[in-house]
Amino acid sequence: MEAKVGIQWSSIIVPSVQEMVEEKLITTVPPRYVRSDLDKAEMDSDLTTEIPIIDMNLLCSSTSMDSEIDKLDLACKEWGFFQLINHGMDSSFLDKIKSEIQDFFNLPMEEKKKLWQRPNEIEGFGQAFVVSEEQKLDWGDMFFITMQPVHLRKPHLYPKLPPLFRETLETYSAEVKSITKILLASMARALEIKPEEMEYLFSDDLGQKLRMNYYPPCPEPDQVIGLTPHSDATGLTILLQVNEVEGLQIKKNGKWVSVKPLPNAFVVNIGDMLEMITNGTYKSIEHRGVVNSDKERLSMAAFHNTGNSKEVGPLKSLVERQKGACFRTVTPEEYYKGLATRELDGKAFLDVWRI
Repeated sequence: MEAKVGIQWSSIIVPSVQEMVEEKLITTVPPRYVRSDLDKAEMDSDLTTEIPIIDMNLLCSSTSMDSEIDKLDLACKEWGFFQLINHGMDSSFLDKIKSEIQDFFNLPMEEKKKLWQRPNEIEGFGQAFVVSEEQKLDWGDMFFITMQPVHLRKPHLYPKLPPLFRETLETYSAEVKSITKILLASMARALEIKPEEMEYLFSDDLGQKLRMNYYPPCPEPDQVIGLTPHSDATGLTILLQVNEVEGLQIKKNGKWVSVKPLPNAFVVNIGDMLEMITNGTYKSIEHRGVVNSDKERLSMAAFHNTGNSKEVGPLKSLVERQKGACFRTVTPEEYYKGLATRELDGKAFLDVWRI
């Protein structure tokens, strides 16, 4: 998520959890992964608490558009999360990318080492947001890569991906980018702002990064966290559940709610950047990844950000209507520099910019 503004976004290099689980046949969790600091908020087991479902066909149809945009507006205000169905991406293509992600994480370790994070970089295999040697670690590995704009792709990384996988990612990246633009245009309509205000921020130079996540089974799943509770620092995130294992939980009314992924749906969420842009109207929501004792879980998030030269802050038309800004407007340098030096910590990053 770094811009071409020269911010060094890096993470301390740590061991692979997947390798540790496969090699050492561990029966207890190493101390650095034990999380006594975890949020003890209770789970919401009420089955009626399910995140909203938005149908992209209805969103794009002249007869049903208005009522579906109302649903989208409510989902972004009340939940910050929704599942997107009928998004137009072919299910056989999704099956293909899912099996290729699985194969990618199953590459032999010597192959993965060629794609590992380098010192002072975040892209590649590893973990993100590790800023100190004492910091507790998540029970998971990731692979992180820039896809858009094309000129920011890492020459030592992208060309070294398996050729067929690279081709699949290329197609996926373009399709998800188109879906993102349709959703942002629908949000602009819902917010009753000029479409060009949103288009300007997320135009052709919009940033897109992919984060593939692998959460191995854990002998003591209650002692660890797959992904620390946080809200995404990005604009809009589109998540693909690679296998059918549940693990994503979101914070709603002070309780954790499990997301039950619909087959071939995307889970979409508002990031901090979009909460700032909408002057707090749309909410970025805290979420986390949990693990279990017998099944691995895989997912892939596509993060979409404003173009590299665009300041991040509330849209003028919303500030005028709401008689004041809730957030400062900051340069991309300030935004990414703030992000580059932090651990994940709830919504703490967004709070830095509040007025």
